[in-house]
Amino acid sequence: MARISDMSEDDLIALFAPRLPVTDAEVLGSGDDAAVVSVDGDLVVSTDMAVQDHDFRMEWSTGADVGWRVAMQNLADIDAMGAVPTALEVALAMPRDTEVEWVLSFADGLREACEPHGVGVVGGDLSGAAQIVVAVTALGETHGTDPVTRADAAPGDVIAVAGPLGAAAAGLAQLEQGTRVAPAAIDLFLRPQPRIGAGLEAALHGATAMMDLSDGLARDGARIARASEVRLAVESALVPVHEAASFTAQTMGVDALAWALGGGEDHHMVACFPRESAVPAGWVIVGVVEDGSGLTVDGAAPTVSGWDHFA
Repeated sequence: MARISDMSEDDLIALFAPRLPVTDAEVLGSGDDAAVVSVDGDLVVSTDMAVQDHDFRMEWSTGADVGWRVAMQNLADIDAMGAVPTALEVALAMPRDTEVEWVLSFADGLREACEPHGVGVVGGDLSGAAQIVVAVTALGETHGTDPVTRADAAPGDVIAVAGPLGAAAAGLAQLEQGTRVAPAAIDLFLRPQPRIGAGLEAALHGATAMMDLSDGLARDGARIARASEVRLAVESALVPVHEAASFTAQTMGVDALAWALGGGEDHHMVACFPRESAVPAGWVIVGVVEDGSGLTVDGAAPTVSGWDHFA
């Protein structure tokens, strides 16, 4: 099995670059000192990292899984601003003994995630490291509309989510315990499936605040509350729990709601809307915005805290 130490950096790039997705927004792609991308409206930029054994594990994930995952979490960040994702820059650091096939598979995962949304990889960087580290910068455009931030939710707004929650956390629980009671949840942990475009849809329907649920509704909702200086009052009975999470929880004898509130990594949107009639079809209302601060579940502080990178 060939390893990256068996070839030069240029040889490796020549192998995986043709596998990467392209975008119509590309004026000049990889191969020069910097890429050139056309933009309609304001430029929206976001960066995320994925670190081996912290954000993913090689024994669970193929290279394609990791490529898909890092692409999708970055596309969701652009979508959460009500913008349209157009391009990614991907930096990859890895040990010398990394298999070439893993790198090619990683490129395939990026392409599989990005191509349906017209997003390309326009450049990046390669480096050596003691473990695999991926840093992705995502670019998007607003097409002249105002971006949706976390800071404009107001008392009287309703809170809604764009999809069922808890599947990724249920998948992680199965992987950690070495079981496969609900493979669909494992698949959604390894390859999240947020509805890219739901954020733009929410923006066009007048969303006042929004973000993607990377760290769980409890933690991310509290971030909107803090930025907007309001209270997000969530009703647990309204929170949509993914059926694979419910089945996994029943099998394991745990509470699926805890995964839906605190699991994170589903990457669906949570947004606030000025009235119920503004909520797009397919979204689920989970509470209301009130005067006050923080996030409550059924009138009390949540018993789950969500994902923390330094915990």
